[in-house]
Amino acid sequence: MAFENPSRDHIRELLSAAKNVAVVGLSDKPDRVSYMVAEAMQKKGYRIIPVNPNAQNILGETCYATLSDIPEPVDIVNVFRRSEHVVPVAEEAVQIKAKVFWLQLGIFNEEAADIAAAGGLEVIMDRCIKVEDSILLPGGK
Repeated sequence: MAFENPSRDHIRELLSAAKNVAVVGLSDKPDRVSYMVAEAMQKKGYRIIPVNPNAQNILGETCYATLSDIPEPVDIVNVFRRSEHVVPVAEEAVQIKAKVFWLQLGIFNEEAADIAAAGGLEVIMDRCIKVEDSILLPGGK
């Protein structure tokens, strides 16, 4: 069966309920898309948790090398990694009991989606979290 993203209404519910968003592959360079998206989400009221083993601090938040290093619950795992590198991220998202596994625009991996879904996570692929939030929650959280 081909993968299908949740309905827009369901994505709105997921975003409304989310507080902590772990951003895997978040760059510390302000000109990168991952940084711009995370910064916009932070300004909308989400707690951004950077996952980048090569940085100490991004957007005023402590960076973690892996999802497993994050000492608090994660609602959404938002992934900025190439499609061929997301299977281990899906496995780790399941291990930390995240609620949503979200692959950014242009990222699609059926195996990762199957792993996350089998682990009880909602899966969204090939969608920009910032765009979805702007469309579905235009007035903010």
